[in-house]
Amino acid sequence: MIRVGVLGALGRMGAEVCRAVIADPETALVAAIDPRAAGEKITVSDGGTIVVSDEIDTLSQAEADVAVDFTHPDAVMDDVRWCVRHAMHCVVGTTGLGDTDLDAIRALIDEEGNESNVFVAPNFAIGAVLMVRFAAAAARHFPHVEIIEMHHDGKADAPSGTALATARIRDLARGGTLEGISIHSIRLPGLVAHQEVILGSPGQTLTIRHDSVERSSFMPGVLLAVKNIQRHPGLTIGLETLLD
Repeated sequence: MIRVGVLGALGRMGAEVCRAVIADPETALVAAIDPRAAGEKITVSDGGTIVVSDEIDTLSQAEADVAVDFTHPDAVMDDVRWCVRHAMHCVVGTTGLGDTDLDAIRALIDEEGNESNVFVAPNFAIGAVLMVRFAAAAARHFPHVEIIEMHHDGKADAPSGTALATARIRDLARGGTLEGISIHSIRLPGLVAHQEVILGSPGQTLTIRHDSVERSSFMPGVLLAVKNIQRHPGLTIGLETLLD
């Protein structure tokens, strides 16, 4: 049984993660951290309850094996630092981490003796991973590419991590840069997570689109990361690393 603590436990994604962890027979929710909802209770599978805490140290007190972070770009690096310094594996779904942040995580893991593994993914929907893979294959045959990404109006970052990851694919980004790839970001109530990659060549276009219409679409990927992180030393980026 993998003991899991969730950071941002009563946010949009965090609450969904809590439900998924409770429902899965291989995982157990042992800690829930959310300063905005401290004191609230979550019912777990054995009928007991977990009290939501505002202290990250609750993860250690609960003897969590893995922390899952769906918080905010302003908070996520502090959470990852805490996990690495306390030899706790960390699955990060919070977007907004840049190359400098990822380099800092790698350095900290090394400094702390490689006792903690960190997994970061811009998108945990398996369909989104396949969308990026298909777009990379198509881009070899289409010289023009534009990306339209659409999310709910509460999403803190723009462009989305998925859009940036799509544009960074070497074939798609023409030499590995974002130059020449236009990314259009839309933030509206009623949306969850949607992306179109539109490719063009003389006389034709090809559109590859993925839609997450419910946040439950991300949960198989989150659980896959939770169950596999122990076998992936250091920093691992992208759900595609866990797929066949």
